[in-house]
Amino acid sequence: MGDVLAYEAELLGVVREYLEFAEFEETVEVFKKECKVKGKPLPKPENVSSKDSLPVQEDLLTAFEDGEQKVFFQLWEEHVSSSIQDNDPVAQKLEFYLHIHFATFLLKQTMGKPDKAELEERISHFKAYLETKGAALSQSTEFVPFYALPFVPNPMVHPSFKEIFQDSWTLDLRTRLEEFLSLTLKARQTPQLLTLFKENGQRDKEMLQHLHQQLVESEHRTMTYLKRFNKMQADYHNLIGVTAELVDSLEATVNGKMITPEYLQSVCVCLFSNQTGQSVAHSIDFTRPGTASTMLRASLAPAETQDVPLLPSLDYEKLKKDLVAGNDRLKAFLLQALRWRLTTSYPGEQRDTVLQAYISNDLLDCHSKCQGSVFKLLHSKSEVVRQYMARLINAFASLAKGRVYLSENLTLLQMLEERLKAEDKESLTWENVLGALQKFSLRRVLQSAMIKDGLIFWLVDVLSDPDSLSDYTLVYSVALLMNLCLRSAGKKMCARIANHVLRVLSDLLGHENHEIQSYVNGALYSILAVPSVREEARAMGMEEILCCFIKEGNAEMIRQIEFIIKQLNSEEPLDDEIVSDDEEEEEDGKGDRDIMEADLDKDEVLQPQLGELAGEKLLTTEYLGIMTHTPKTMKKLFSGVHQSIDEPLQRPVTPGHLRTAY
Repeated sequence: MGDVLAYEAELLGVVREYLEFAEFEETVEVFKKECKVKGKPLPKPENVSSKDSLPVQEDLLTAFEDGEQKVFFQLWEEHVSSSIQDNDPVAQKLEFYLHIHFATFLLKQTMGKPDKAELEERISHFKAYLETKGAALSQSTEFVPFYALPFVPNPMVHPSFKEIFQDSWTLDLRTRLEEFLSLTLKARQTPQLLTLFKENGQRDKEMLQHLHQQLVESEHRTMTYLKRFNKMQADYHNLIGVTAELVDSLEATVNGKMITPEYLQSVCVCLFSNQTGQSVAHSIDFTRPGTASTMLRASLAPAETQDVPLLPSLDYEKLKKDLVAGNDRLKAFLLQALRWRLTTSYPGEQRDTVLQAYISNDLLDCHSKCQGSVFKLLHSKSEVVRQYMARLINAFASLAKGRVYLSENLTLLQMLEERLKAEDKESLTWENVLGALQKFSLRRVLQSAMIKDGLIFWLVDVLSDPDSLSDYTLVYSVALLMNLCLRSAGKKMCARIANHVLRVLSDLLGHENHEIQSYVNGALYSILAVPSVREEARAMGMEEILCCFIKEGNAEMIRQIEFIIKQLNSEEPLDDEIVSDDEEEEEDGKGDRDIMEADLDKDEVLQPQLGELAGEKLLTTEYLGIMTHTPKTMKKLFSGVHQSIDEPLQRPVTPGHLRTAY
């Protein structure tokens, strides 16, 4: 009671402040009268000036005057409610003119000689606004001329835009902004009671979520450690017993007694029965030297992969709905979390079960003909959503069963080809689209489609300027070109631009990135099987070019180039019957394997803010399902490069696969 009395006046003041804020006028009068009757101290409300109560308004006006576009619109989004922005015609018109103000601010301040890069950034921001929120006013005659503003080279001298470069226009706009903010923003401070409730409630919620997540993780670790402890304890007792047996046998040997193979077998059965099974231990020939050490290594090898739990099931129907209809930030977080499930899961049953669940529930809508398909996020207006969709498809394509699933919808292949030609070559979206297509080229049906779509011509043009490409995109572009050139249809495509292809490949032979050499050699060897290409190569002195690299290359490259020279000097016709292009189903899957690269998760641009869920936490908190997957170990497709490394590559490969093989 003493604590209440000590803070009573302050608490009563907080209550009255909130009632006044919420406009409970009659309640306030009754409250004040009752406090007076009971002799309760009720402090007088502080006089709050307009300047103190509206710091946001001052910040917005300052940003307007200083041309700080990012600061202004960040404050605008935070403090002007979305309902006013979307439904109030005055707010919509004012926002349109504010975007014009910031787009042309540099031109006014620098007398038509602004920093080019900064001006382009502002114009791009204005363009993006016109294509999104600003599109709502495109039918109004008042605003139609301004849709041409981003495309006019020098708007200061254009008669249609003369008015917006006058000082009177800027002053009038500032006045309108100030009046709008005065009416829209609350003319008083947020009541203390509301602030306390929001801060403490949010903090408690976040703390509870954090503690719950820690509890789940701790319980999981405890169970794992307990299993390991019990196993170690059992192994320890077993080892003590075996050690005693071996000491006894050593004593017997010293005394001249022979140790029989049957006795050794019984000891090894005790030693390895937990790891390999008693029946296996009984079947081993223990008369051979080194058997025990071999068994020990075999029993310890799979220890790292034991006790790997399956990940929780998900509600894929809700997931797909939010991927199609959610806001862009939620879409990006979901795409990221789904990718992380694949890339961070343990190879084996855990990863196979994740992939099988994705495929069984048709996560990417490869089996759907619906207009709102998930894979159409590749054409999202949000660059982050496009990037994270491309990353997820690249992760799918890194797994053999994922490639089978993706190959069932050729519309997806066409969309990837479109994005490959539309995206900026320096973007991560472009890298991941290229990586996915390169892995697609391991499947013959997709190879055929890419060749038919003329992708070889586009690749050769891109590779004619290798210095403009990152290491990743260079390697994957050359590897994709080689895989397409291995097909007879691909060779014939190259024959149509033989001179261009040969010059590009000969230039790449001397490139400083040595990882591409195997693919360049493989592509050369393949297309030189075509007589017309051989003739073109001889005419341009290809043999002399190749001989120069024999002098400089390592032993492996020298042997490959010798094979290429032999192919160059051969007189054999192109034999289309060697690998028929019609044998799609028979060849697919041979030499196919999983290639999960670290590059799939590099340079994450999306980071959660305070209170936002991401990754596995987002999936298990918002999208838990019931038995949407069943544990299923997929058949492993082991491969290798089915040839000597002395020869140029003659089967489709992907860079991650080749690094592992070598």
